[in-house]
Amino acid sequence: MKAIWNGEVIAESNETVVVEGNHYFPHDSIKKEYYKESNTHTTCPWKGLASYYSLEVNGSENTDAAWYYPETSELAKGIKNHVAFWKGVQIEN
Repeated sequence: MKAIWNGEVIAESNETVVVEGNHYFPHDSIKKEYYKESNTHTTCPWKGLASYYSLEVNGSENTDAAWYYPETSELAKGIKNHVAFWKGVQIEN
């Protein structure tokens, strides 16, 4: 699977985990040069506290377009150290 935004592959893995329709990519499969830590956090009742990355690709920024769970609940342990996307990031096979 590939995550693509603004014409660049920003993550690629054969080992994604699908939860609630989102592909979670292993943290080591993201191309870190495109990611910037965000101060945004949200809480999912069953997964835990999410942290976000903003993307910077080819001179454009996509704020809070990727999220991950640094610590997960027991129910969501399969997505620990994985990153998912939204805000126009395309997921392709």
